[in-house]
Amino acid sequence: MKKQRKAAGRTRDALKILDRITGNDPHLREEIVEAKVNFRVAQLIHDARTAADMTQQQLADLVGTKQSVIARLEDADYEGHSLTMLSRIAAALHQNLEVRFVPRRERERQLAGVH
Repeated sequence: MKKQRKAAGRTRDALKILDRITGNDPHLREEIVEAKVNFRVAQLIHDARTAADMTQQQLADLVGTKQSVIARLEDADYEGHSLTMLSRIAAALHQNLEVRFVPRRERERQLAGVH
């Protein structure tokens, strides 16, 4: 059985694809890093809420806000997460909120254009 060869220059590696798209634009690379953080925060809120078997409305009621606010916080494109709101959500879900600074991995530094 013959092995099929990949077409030259084709990859499924997301980081390589991003490299091709962003080139050497440090601003664009930094935006990618920020988008990744926003996605992670949104996913954490969603995962914690669903693990607690709550709807967005139920969480909103406990936090003292509207369902649309919770939906917006769970949107990966949202950039306005506040520590105050995250603390309120954590308390409502009987969780502790942890905020940490961790060294960037080499790949993230490269994506951000930091040396």
